[in-house]
Amino acid sequence: MYTSFIRPLLFKMDAEKAHHFTFSMVRNLSKIGFSSIFKSLYNFQDPRLEKEVFGLKFKNPVGLAAGFDKDAKLFKELSNFGFGFIEIGTLTPKGQPGNSKKRLFRLKEDRAIINRMGFNNSGVEDAVERLKKNRNILIGGNIGKNKVTPNDEAVNDYLICFNTLFDHVDYFVVNVSSPNTPGLRELQDKEPLTALLNRLKEENSSKAKKLSIKEKPILLKIAPDLTDDQLLDIIQIIKDTHIDGVIATNTTISRENLKSDKSLVKETGGLSGKPLTSRSTEVIRFLAEKSNKAFPIIGVGGIHSAQDALEKLEAGADLVQLYTGFIYEGPGLIKSINKAILARN
Repeated sequence: MYTSFIRPLLFKMDAEKAHHFTFSMVRNLSKIGFSSIFKSLYNFQDPRLEKEVFGLKFKNPVGLAAGFDKDAKLFKELSNFGFGFIEIGTLTPKGQPGNSKKRLFRLKEDRAIINRMGFNNSGVEDAVERLKKNRNILIGGNIGKNKVTPNDEAVNDYLICFNTLFDHVDYFVVNVSSPNTPGLRELQDKEPLTALLNRLKEENSSKAKKLSIKEKPILLKIAPDLTDDQLLDIIQIIKDTHIDGVIATNTTISRENLKSDKSLVKETGGLSGKPLTSRSTEVIRFLAEKSNKAFPIIGVGGIHSAQDALEKLEAGADLVQLYTGFIYEGPGLIKSINKAILARN
């Protein structure tokens, strides 16, 4: 039903307008009793799917990637589609509009999306007000810096987000890999990244001791465009800073082998979807093999089928996340992945 009826209707709209329309429809339908229908159609629960990663218990290994529910407005409703966890954000200390529109483009022939949203969000404190209402949904908090914050002051922005979200998310993701905030990817360089992660680890330890609780897991989200040498640096940085894991990967700036109209392909921004499938899996495999599986990996990028997800898990991912595949294939993809994982075991 989704690919034959709902998706064609949504794809007649501007991509960003369709996103907001979908949010409104899911929210409104959930209010009038459709939550139980969504659960019956898409939820697939089995204790064999449960997995403990970086000290957290996931009811299944399929999550929603950051960027879909930036402001934590729909995490409760989205969980009814069967996700094992929801990652909100990227959040910044102050709300910001992001880049000017039009900034979201579908490449239908490639089953891909280009976005240059630019960390549009209503600010971390606004999101926290909604997260206070969370009941037992495992939430990741993806954090970044405001566009106007210079890189030499970026640590302060990440600390503000970290401290504000600390009581309301289960794990953190440090986003220094989006291509849509000028200069952000420079923070992936070894020296600034090590300094940033060390400072967040110090804050994590301090807060945990004060509250007599465990530290919150901190993950790093990396770009698929890193070279092998840069990936080796990432492995060393994780070892040196003792953070808890990696999300591989963010969107790519590459435009290789695309079939869509050239006017779309030339749009600036991060490319996600099927063209990223192989590269993100390569990065996962490289990190897992070169580190001797020293840390957990969440695999994301181009998962449009159960087989795509299985390949990432076999390459070394512990969990997977969907975004563009969720838009193109619909919520049934979550259930099919979980069923395939059980069938493989």
